[in-house]
Amino acid sequence: MPLSQSAAVDPASLPAIELNPIEFVAQDRAPRRGRNAIFSIVLSLAVIAAVVLETRSLDLWRMAEMIPTSPGFWLIFAASYLAAPAGDWLIFRQLWRIPGSGILPLLRKKIYNELLLGYLGEAYFYTWARRRVTLTATPFGAVKDVAILSAVTGNLVTLGLLVVAVPFLGFDKLGIDGRVLTGSLAVILTISLGAMAFRRRVFTLPREELWMIAGIHFARIVASTVLLAMLWHLVLPEVALSWWLYLSTLRLLVSRLPLVPNKDLLFAGITVVVLGEERDIGALMALMAGLILATHLVLGALIALNDLANPERRS
Repeated sequence: MPLSQSAAVDPASLPAIELNPIEFVAQDRAPRRGRNAIFSIVLSLAVIAAVVLETRSLDLWRMAEMIPTSPGFWLIFAASYLAAPAGDWLIFRQLWRIPGSGILPLLRKKIYNELLLGYLGEAYFYTWARRRVTLTATPFGAVKDVAILSAVTGNLVTLGLLVVAVPFLGFDKLGIDGRVLTGSLAVILTISLGAMAFRRRVFTLPREELWMIAGIHFARIVASTVLLAMLWHLVLPEVALSWWLYLSTLRLLVSRLPLVPNKDLLFAGITVVVLGEERDIGALMALMAGLILATHLVLGALIALNDLANPERRS
C-alpha cells in the first residue's frame, strides 16, 4: 500500500516513553564525582610532599627565640595572613553571594598558590565554584577578572610608590640600578596599560563590578601593609611604628618590581640606609618568612589529611 494511503497512526497506541532527567543528571554526576575525588587525592599528595620538603628549611629554634609572647602579635598575624582570603571572600560575596563557609576554599586557594604552583589555587576555586555555587553563567570569567585586577591594582600601587619614593630617596639610597628600575617600570606599564587598552576583551564582568573588585584589592593591599608594620614593631619595639610603616611601604615597592633580583637583600640594604643600622633586620625578615611558611605548612597538612580521609567531601 502506498505510504500516502496508509492509515493514520493513533498516538495512543504507541508505547509510552518516560523521560526522567534525574537519571541523566545522576549518570553525569557520577563520573564527575570520580574525577573530583582523583583531583582531590592528587592535590593532597602534592601538598604533603611540599610540606615535607619545605619543613626542612625552617629554623624552628631561631624562630622561637624571636617570637613575641603577646596575644596581640598573634591576633595581628592572623589578620595579616587572612587579609587576602578575606578580601577575595568580600569580592565573591558581592558577585555570587557565597556563604561564610566560602572562606575555606579561598584559604585553600592561597595555600595551593603558595605551596604548589601560582594560579593553581584559582583553578581549584573555579572547580569549587562550579560545583557549589548557583550561577547564571560560567564562573571562569569572574575568577579570571579577580586575578587580573589583583595584579593590575598591585602594579598601579607600585607605580604610585615609585613616584613618591624615587624623588625622596633617589636611586642611590634605594640601591636599585637605574636601568633595572626603568626596565621594571616598562614591564609594569606594559602589563597595566595593555589590560586597560584591551579591557573589553580581557574582562568579562561589567564596569561597576570591576571597580568594586579593584577597590577591595586596594584596601587589602593597604591593610596588609599596615598590619605588617605593626608586626615588625611588636618584634622590634625600639623602632618607632612610623618608621615601620614607611619601611613596610618600601617593602611593598621592592617586592613588586619584576626585574629586581635578590629583593630581600635589597630591602635589608634599604633599612640600613633608613634606620642607620641593621637592627636585626635580617633575623626579623627570616622570622616573618618562617612564620608564614610554617602557617602554610600546618594548614596545608591539615587540609591534605582531611581530603585524603574524605576525598568526595572537600569544602
